Amino acid sequence: MDLKEKLVKSDLIYDGRILQLYNDEVELPGGKHSRREYVNHSGGCAVLAVDEEGCVYLVEQFRYPYGEVMLEIPAGKRNRDEDPMACALRELEEECGLVTDRAEKFLEIYPTVAYSNEHIYVYLAHGLKATHAHLDEGEFLNVRRLPFKQALEKVLNMEIRDSKTVAAILKYAYLNKIGL
Repeated sequence: MDLKEKLVKSDLIYDGRILQLYNDEVELPGGKHSRREYVNHSGGCAVLAVDEEGCVYLVEQFRYPYGEVMLEIPAGKRNRDEDPMACALRELEEECGLVTDRAEKFLEIYPTVAYSNEHIYVYLAHGLKATHAHLDEGEFLNVRRLPFKQALEKVLNMEIRDSKTVAAILKYAYLNKIGL
């Protein structure tokens, strides 16, 4: 069975600074029509930064939709047509004051497939060198450097619940055969 839905009509409900909200009419595989609300988002990039001592760099940041401080890998919004690796490395420097020339694509994540087309590229960075952080205006965060096993424990204990961070830490643990 072909599961693809066909767009009949697209209605832009809200056009914001970082996202747009649509309420589209679609034709379902059986021929009936339905509505699909979704968020169009430019996507983001993130980086799992692991230093020579096996520690990872995370940021604590207040996340308004949840009303709590989250512990996450450094990440940020991708600008239109921006190279994903350049975006991830820009965010690493801006948020953590770290640079590297040793980064590789590590993951691609669709964090909320039911209602958003957001796409997050995650990179793995080694060979970190300290420079100066320069946060965006209105951005407030704390940088935390944790031994990898401690970060993994926080994922497994559900202290870290951010999807990109959970996925990156679990994949790194699996590939490097790191357990508790």
